[in-house]
Amino acid sequence: MYRLYLGNTRFVNNWDLVDSSAPAIVGGYLWDKSRKPLIQLAKSARLWERRIAITATQHFIRLHDFDDTLTISRLVLADDEDLIHKATGWMLREVGDRDESTLKRFLDEHSAVMPRTMLRYAIEHLAPEERRGYLGAGRARPSKRGGS
Repeated sequence: MYRLYLGNTRFVNNWDLVDSSAPAIVGGYLWDKSRKPLIQLAKSARLWERRIAITATQHFIRLHDFDDTLTISRLVLADDEDLIHKATGWMLREVGDRDESTLKRFLDEHSAVMPRTMLRYAIEHLAPEERRGYLGAGRARPSKRGGS
């Protein structure tokens, strides 16, 4: 199933298909194997292959294995696609739901350069004051101009 799935990614054309299949098919298959295929997918020119890479890690997250999620999240920090930002933020939030300190370490290092959508998804379950802190960390604040 894994080989059939990855051999036909050219036919994948929506986020719902990826999100409902990649964790079980790709993540489940790779659980006890090398995760190098995920790195290759994360570097793909194809949007849906990059999304497969990050969402497949949900299988590992559920088993409290966060390393691949964090690695792929770093790889896609500069990705141009909002659908990658959303999926990555979602996976980071899933990490935080299981181990908040791991999420916070990642955010402490990367929040200033994370795409805004990715950051917002990642911090969704943090306390309001923590969310505000991460949203403002290292980011230029708009100047306040008084009107006359």
